Amino acid sequence: MTQMSGGQAAIEALRAEKTKYVFGLIGSATMEMFDALYDAQDITFIGVHDERTGTHMADGYARASGETGVVLAGQNGPGVTNLVTGLAQAKAAYSPLVSLGGALATGHVYRDAFQEVDQQALLTPITKKTWTVPSTDRVPELVREAFRVANAPRKGPVHLNLPRDVLAGQAVFDEMPSPNAYRPVGPIAAPDAMIAEAARGVAGAERRVRVVGARIKNTVAGAEPIGRAEAVNAPLVSSPGHGDAIPFGHPLNAGQMGPRGNEVASRLVKEADVILALGTRIGFNATFYSYENINQNAAIIHVEQEPASIGRYFRVTLGIWGDAPTVALQLQREVETQQDRAKARAWTESYKTERRAFLQRRDAEADVENTIIQPSGLFKMLRDVCPKAAAYTMDAGTLCLQATDKLNYWQPKSLFTPLDFGLVGFSFAAGLGVKLAMPERPVISLMGDGGFGMTTSELSTAVDCGINTVTVVMNNGCWGAEKAYQRDFFNGRYIGATVSSPPFDKLAELYGAKGYRADTLSQVAEAIEAALDCGKPAVIDVMVDPAALYSFRRDSFKHRGG
Repeated sequence: MTQMSGGQAAIEALRAEKTKYVFGLIGSATMEMFDALYDAQDITFIGVHDERTGTHMADGYARASGETGVVLAGQNGPGVTNLVTGLAQAKAAYSPLVSLGGALATGHVYRDAFQEVDQQALLTPITKKTWTVPSTDRVPELVREAFRVANAPRKGPVHLNLPRDVLAGQAVFDEMPSPNAYRPVGPIAAPDAMIAEAARGVAGAERRVRVVGARIKNTVAGAEPIGRAEAVNAPLVSSPGHGDAIPFGHPLNAGQMGPRGNEVASRLVKEADVILALGTRIGFNATFYSYENINQNAAIIHVEQEPASIGRYFRVTLGIWGDAPTVALQLQREVETQQDRAKARAWTESYKTERRAFLQRRDAEADVENTIIQPSGLFKMLRDVCPKAAAYTMDAGTLCLQATDKLNYWQPKSLFTPLDFGLVGFSFAAGLGVKLAMPERPVISLMGDGGFGMTTSELSTAVDCGINTVTVVMNNGCWGAEKAYQRDFFNGRYIGATVSSPPFDKLAELYGAKGYRADTLSQVAEAIEAALDCGKPAVIDVMVDPAALYSFRRDSFKHRGG
């Protein structure tokens, strides 16, 4: 038993969880925690310039590492309110984050105190759960509970408010228990009878498709069913934002489906008679919730670890509550004993021919000759130049949304996007977290000039901490998606769509990073290669055609003739 302050106990609880990084911004409300971090040599504190971007770093780290991201807002009030966007983003991505925030001293609550805000009420709707620690002696208990809940299926962010008096108080604490004593149990397998029923449905189909999502990509176990996928003899389609769930070189990889996917993958799910959905909700980005994007007559076998997601948007023939990689392996073993491989051969072979033609056409149609850089030419150049080991982070926005299915992802955990939250200003900060999780891999962050302008202050974080990522700023001088809508649906009545930015290459140099400017595709290629070898954080300011705009959400403007 040891006597400690609440702040010391909080850090000891993080150490018991084997926390490697804490992302955050120092503040007076949590000084006891920062003082304890000074002595915690096994935890690295990554000091950021904004709590929002710190949360994006923790989010990227969690997704790439498979561990829990930790963010610390050192100041109550504005420090905690700055977490909102980042936590909402993590919730949309089901990222396991533990958010810690300083809170008003208990005796000052409900007195209009300095920086008073109801943090409990503010953060409850955008987290899996939010707690306020009531007393010093309960600090470790609730830190453990935060990690437990964040990692329980379906994973997500949680927040813990730590009042000043709770952190400053003293208490006697028992030895911190191992996480194995209170963390969730292992993967859930499906009953044999249900596996047999699902296998009969798959084996008897002539036009079968497997749609794989985050649960396949985000687990080590997910690699095994993908590696054995040819045994089922069915094309593999990924849900949007998870194009890396299937290695690009896999012979059955069709790419991303849906309105934001490619024509091959989209056709497959529109024509399939059986759809095996593995670890995906088949939600908004995949389908816009419409049978226009998925065969209404298909038998859907839906495998999900969250029971409430099964059949939520589309009726299913069979719903299986279980861990997607585990169930996928069960199904593959059973299908192998039942199937007539010749039955689906024509469907699969026609897909392979179509996919090869699509990829050839994608390269052939890329505009690489225009003196002004076009998105298609830029994406082809990135496919040709970037190493196969590269991991990519992206923002939302018209250029990044196009890029998600235009690049090649050669292994799982190579694509990190805002997913359903559609956030601008995510990519650069998230890339720093991804790089800390995967230091051996090149990390390339794509974003527009508007999004990068939101987060440039974190260049100093990257430089100070030696986090060497490459940020490709696709600079078109505008908020591209919104300008496209104003052009296509509002008669070119532009307002608020112009972005004015400094030369980002020069700005990077001022921060101590490496900066490059590219006005041609050949300059982009040279800059990518130089940036990857420079040994510093690098920014490439790429001048993209401002007229190359695309309206993704045309469905939103049907009332205007869209």
